[in-house]
Amino acid sequence: MSKERIILGIDPGTTIMGFGLIKIVNKKMIFLQLNELNLKKYDDHYLKLKLIFERTIELIDTHHPDEIAIEAPFFGKNVQSMLKLGRAQGVAMAAGLSREVPITEYLPKKIKMAVTGNGNASKEQVAKMLQSLLGLKTLPKNLDATDGLAAAVCHFYNSGRVTIGKSYSGWESFVKQNESRVKK
Repeated sequence: MSKERIILGIDPGTTIMGFGLIKIVNKKMIFLQLNELNLKKYDDHYLKLKLIFERTIELIDTHHPDEIAIEAPFFGKNVQSMLKLGRAQGVAMAAGLSREVPITEYLPKKIKMAVTGNGNASKEQVAKMLQSLLGLKTLPKNLDATDGLAAAVCHFYNSGRVTIGKSYSGWESFVKQNESRVKK
């Protein structure tokens, strides 16, 4: 009996949100889709968040993923950029949670390590390894899409293992694991 599941990987961003989908059949990865949501032409940050939410819902309703893997924001020097990135991640997570799809966050280094064996790999190295692993004919111009796909592949490789990333199966689970962030 074959256990099939679909994993949606998301690289959140307010300029470009990359995403990729893989199907797992008998412990083998099958490439489904790789794309991006380009938000460069929009100036309104709130409109960008709305579009991220809507696109994520559309992906969930179209492909019915069993799980979502999302890249966690990394800590940079620009606080404003980090806040915007956190919001983008939050609305993508909210979309998944609203459809009760379990979500797991992975640090960028963990994703790179899972795909290439090097936590400091470049975007290009990650993309080339994904091309080899999944038999992709071409790579996209922007590598945000391959970063989203890499999150899905990382999740597949870490399935069944204890992960350092946080997992949420719904709002109740999210609130329980983040009580300090909830206003009462």
